[in-house]
Amino acid sequence: MAEVEARPSDRLLPPDPRAASGATDRSLERRLRWRIHLDRPVRRLLPRSLLGRSLLILLIPLVVTQGISLELFYGSHLNVVSRRLSGAVAGEITQTLLLLERTHRESDRRWLLQSAATQFQLGMTMRPHARLEKGRSTNVLGPMDEDLAAALAQIGLPFTADWISDAHTVEIQIQLPDGVLDVAAPRKRLDVGPIWIFVAWVAGSALLLFIVAALFMRNQVRAIRRLARAAEAFGMGRDPGPIRPEGAQEVRKAASAFNRMQERILRFVAQRTAMLAGVSHDLRTPLTRLRLTLAMLPQNGVVMAESLAPDVGEMVADIEEMDRMIEGYLSFARGEGAEQAEPVCLPMLLDEVAAAAGRAGAVVLSVQAGPMPDIVLRQGAIRRVLANLLENARRHGGRIRIAAAAEARWVVLLIDDDGPGIPDHKREQVFRAFESGDGGGTGLGLTIARDIIQAHGGDIWLERSPLGGLRARIRLPI
Repeated sequence: MAEVEARPSDRLLPPDPRAASGATDRSLERRLRWRIHLDRPVRRLLPRSLLGRSLLILLIPLVVTQGISLELFYGSHLNVVSRRLSGAVAGEITQTLLLLERTHRESDRRWLLQSAATQFQLGMTMRPHARLEKGRSTNVLGPMDEDLAAALAQIGLPFTADWISDAHTVEIQIQLPDGVLDVAAPRKRLDVGPIWIFVAWVAGSALLLFIVAALFMRNQVRAIRRLARAAEAFGMGRDPGPIRPEGAQEVRKAASAFNRMQERILRFVAQRTAMLAGVSHDLRTPLTRLRLTLAMLPQNGVVMAESLAPDVGEMVADIEEMDRMIEGYLSFARGEGAEQAEPVCLPMLLDEVAAAAGRAGAVVLSVQAGPMPDIVLRQGAIRRVLANLLENARRHGGRIRIAAAAEARWVVLLIDDDGPGIPDHKREQVFRAFESGDGGGTGLGLTIARDIIQAHGGDIWLERSPLGGLRARIRLPI
C-alpha cells in the first residue's frame, strides 16, 4: 500500500487541549496513588490515639536533642581530650626510648626506667632478646584505644596495647632491636571517664522527661475522653448530666460549651414535649366527642335506619384512623427523648413483644435469642420499634421469625416474614418520612424506627428474607 503523506495543514494543527489535560490528570492521579501507597506503611506505624501521637511529638524532638548532645560531647570534647591524653603518654614513652638509645650501661638503663616510673607514672620493664607477641591488641568502647594506637604509631616501632587484661592499667608492649619494652600505663591517664555514665545520664534524663510528659498528657487526654464519652452517651439518648470541666483551658471551654448545649437541648425537648402534649389533647378532644356522639345515637331514641349503619361504621373507622394518624405524627415530632436509658434484658423483651404480636393475630414461628449481656436502652422506644416492625410483618405477611445474637461489640436482631417483600430500589425509600410504599398508613413507622435505632448508636436496614418476604436487620451497640 502507498504511504499517505501528511498534509501541511495537518502538521500545523495545534495540539488538542483535552488530550493534554487528560494526560496531565492521569499523571497527577499516578502521583497521588504513589504518594498514598507510600503513606500507608507510615500511617500504620503511627499511633492512632491522641495520647500516643502527643507522646510521639514529644519523644522525637527529645531523642534528636539528646542525640545531638551525645554527638557533640562524643565527637568533639571527648575526642579532643582523649587525643591529648594519648599524645602525652606516647610522648613520654618516646622520650624514654630516645634516652634508652643513648644509654648502654645496664645500671643506667635500670635507673632510667625507675625514673620514668617515678616521674611519668609509667611502669616500664625491659625484656632483653624477647620478641613481640602478635594478636594482643584489644579494643574498648570509646575513642581512647584508637587515639592511643594512633599516637604510638608515630614512634615507628611494632607495638601492642591490651586494655582488658587489667582493669586499672593498659599494658603496652613495644618491640625494640634488643628486646621488648613493657609499659604499664595507668588507665586513668588515658580514660576520660566511663562513657556509660554520660550515656546513662542522657538516657535517664530523656526517660524522666518522657515519663513526666506522659503523666501530664494523660491527664489532658483523660479530660478529652470524658468529654467524648459524655457526648456519645448524650447522642444515644442517655443523660450523663453536666461534666466537670478540667484539663487545659481549651478542654475546659469545650466541656463548658457541651454543658450549655446539653442544657439548652434538654430544655427545648421538655418545652416541645409539653407543647405537643397540649396539641395532642386539643386534637383528640373533638375526636373523642365525635366517637361518643356516634356511640350514643341509638340511646337517644333515634331509630337508626339500616341504610345509615354502614355510614356510621365508616365514620367510626375514620375517627380511629385519624386518631392513629395523629398519634403517629405526634410521636414522630415528639421523639422518644424524654425516656431515660436503662439496662434491658433483650431476650425477655423479645418474648414480650412476640407474645403481644401473637395476640394481635400474627403467627410467630420462633424467637431465638442467644446469651448476651443486658443492654442499656430506652425500653419503651425499642419496644415501639419492634412492635411496629412486627405489625408490618403481620399486616403484609403473617408468619414471623425473630432472632437475636451478640457479635463482638454489637447485638444483631433479625425479623423475617413471608410477605411480598419490597423491591431493592425501594428499600431505602420507605425509610423517608411520609413514604408508605404500597401498604398504606402514614409512612412514619419505619422513619421513627430508624430515628430511634440511630439515636441508640445503631442502624437498621432491609434485606430479602429466607422466608421469601422481607427481613429487617437491626444492629445495636452493647
